[in-house]
Parts: sequence; structure tokens; C-alpha cells
Amino acid sequence: MGKKTMTATAKILLLGSGELGREFVISAKRLGAHVVACDAYAGAPAMQVADECEVFSMLDGAALGAAIEKHKPDFIVPEVEAIRTEVLKDYEDRGFNVVPSARATQMTMNRDRIREVAATELGLPTSTYLYAESLDEMRAAVASVGMPCVVKPVMSSSGKGQSTVKAAADIDKAWDYAVAGMRGDRKRVIVEAFIAFDYEITLLTIRTRDGVVFCPPIGHRQERGDYQESWQPTPMTAAAVAEAQRQATAVVDNLGGYGLFGVEFFVRGDDVIFSELSPRPHDTGMVTLISQNLTEFDLHARAILGLPIPAITQHGASASAVILADRDATDFTVEGLAAALQSPAPGTDIDLRIFNKPTTRPYRRMGVALALVRDGDADQARAAARAAAAKVTIRYKG
Repeated sequence: MGKKTMTATAKILLLGSGELGREFVISAKRLGAHVVACDAYAGAPAMQVADECEVFSMLDGAALGAAIEKHKPDFIVPEVEAIRTEVLKDYEDRGFNVVPSARATQMTMNRDRIREVAATELGLPTSTYLYAESLDEMRAAVASVGMPCVVKPVMSSSGKGQSTVKAAADIDKAWDYAVAGMRGDRKRVIVEAFIAFDYEITLLTIRTRDGVVFCPPIGHRQERGDYQESWQPTPMTAAAVAEAQRQATAVVDNLGGYGLFGVEFFVRGDDVIFSELSPRPHDTGMVTLISQNLTEFDLHARAILGLPIPAITQHGASASAVILADRDATDFTVEGLAAALQSPAPGTDIDLRIFNKPTTRPYRRMGVALALVRDGDADQARAAARAAAAKVTIRYKG
């Protein structure tokens, strides 16, 4: 089948159907694609807007292969990390188009593999790090790396299992938390020396058939390893921007294929330190739903389908803020939308994305508030987005 560009009815098999997948489906369907959304549970956000859906675990290799055989897609588009990547490699070898490539999904599914690509193959600056596959190994790694340090599962998403070890008493708890937050079947963690950085960014990097292009850097704030708010613009020196773009280009060219990559960096002055990479739209990039002429999902779809990408322009200072659940529930409503959508001032636009997930759990992301301040700055946009998010209430029943 080979690498192909858009046809009138390109079929996409989307592997993972969360909120990022939902927005991608909308962008792809606007360009005429037929999308089959897959996830481990019925009624996932992307399934609600797709043409067809399949319910199975992405870690079930037989079920994954059966879905590919059934639908014979033009493009296989992973939206989650935990996938039987060896199955994707097998089908890519048979001529199917895996986005951005089977190798990219294999390398980025596990933090250890993408870190080796960045640090060893490409020589990019990273934190000092070691791996551990048991509590005893982690204790030794912490002793070698030093405290404070950050512990993460090599395979997880949205910060799950990530914690900071500040004292010896934290080590056992950090191991247990990492194991509980792991995805897939690899019981391995990465222990990273803590970096004293000024701020961290996501650089949305789009690899197209005509070259690599970038969105303006996105600043973001995390709690529990998971993003809470993101914003554009974020102040960076011209030298730091150029270095981040250089490093991002080196990594995505190494991985190959076409699509949008979310590349994360720590920044200290003009110094840029590579952190992580996702070969798909990034949660911090949801700010682009209000900040740009083309969202990260539009850009991903165009790059995949081989369609032109015009100059990426900004509408003004923008921000996103998450709307979180605080308990497990299956019977609930989302309220306060009218109040949240009220503009707090002239020149400020507010928007919402409610993900319509069928269940809640503590800290589960149920929506996002978006703010655009046309003649203001990022701090004003952040304040407006946080205020809008605070007005949205999850009302639990029973």
C-alpha cells in the first residue's frame, strides 16, 4: 500500500479515542476522511463523532490485527501510548501506512527508547538518568542520580505514576506509585536528576512532505505530572527558540513519517534540555483550539493526508485550563456552562470543550476551558481560562 496522500474517501483507523482523538476525528472528517475509532471501552469521546467504532484493548495484538484486517485502512493513527507496536510494525512491513511510522510508535511508547534516541544517537542535552526494574534497583539509581529526582514509569501517559523523590522516605512510595501508574506490561522506571529550569514548553513540530514547520512554543504548568493549564505565547529568547527547533527537527527526522509531534523541553535561559516526545497531538496543545488559525488537530490531519499547510498565525494571547473530576462516578451532569462562557471583558473570548466521558474518577480530565485575549498578554488569558474552568461544575448524583 505504501506511503500515500489524500484520496476522496481516505480511511483512518484511530487507535485510542480520548479527547485528543475526538478533536482529531473532527478535523479529519472536515477533510473528507472516513474514521474508525477504537478504544477499550464503548462510548469513548472520539467514537461519538466517528463513522464507525471498535471496542478492544490496544494491547491485545490479535484484536488489533483483526481490526486492521477488517477495515483495511489507508492510515493507522495511534492516539495512545500502550499499543502492541510489534503488530503495527508487521502491518507496516505489509504495506500499511502507520502514522507517523511504526518505528516512531515503538520508540516513543517507552521513555527509555526515545531517551536513548535523543541522548545517545543524536547527542541532545537531557537530564542525568538511570533505569530500574525493581525497588532495589531504584534505590541504587536514586543514590547514584541524587536527590531530588523525578521517577516515572517508562510507559505511561498524562503524568500517571510520576513523582518527585526528595528524601529516602519517598523512595518506596515513588516505586509503588510508578508501578500503579504504568501502562502495558513493562515494570520499568526512569530515575531522572531534577533540573533547575526556568520553565517548560511543548514545541508542536509538524513533519510534512515539504519539510518541518512549528507552532509557537506553548508554556504549561503541571501537577502530579499532568498538565493543568497551557498558554501561548510563552516568553523565550530567540536563541532558545532556535535551539528547541533544531533539537525537535533532529528527533522527528530520525523517527520519520508525517504528522504532528509534541516535543517537550526544559528551558533555562538560552539552554534547552530535551525531555519527552509524543508522535501525536499533545494535551498542552489544546490551547491551539482557540489560539491559532489551524489547531494542532488540523495540522496533524493535513500532514498525514499530504495536504498543504499555510502559514500558522496567532489570534492573540491564549490559554487553556482543565476541568477535573474529583471522584469515581457513572451518574453525573456537567453544569455551569452558560456562566463559564460569559466573556469577562471586551476583547476576551471564552470557549469550552466538554469531553462527554461516560465515567469520572479523581483528577480525570472531563473538559477544558479556553480563553483568547486579543489585546492582552498570556497572564490575562491564563486568568480568564482558569476563571471559566472554575465555573463549570460536575454534579454527582446518588
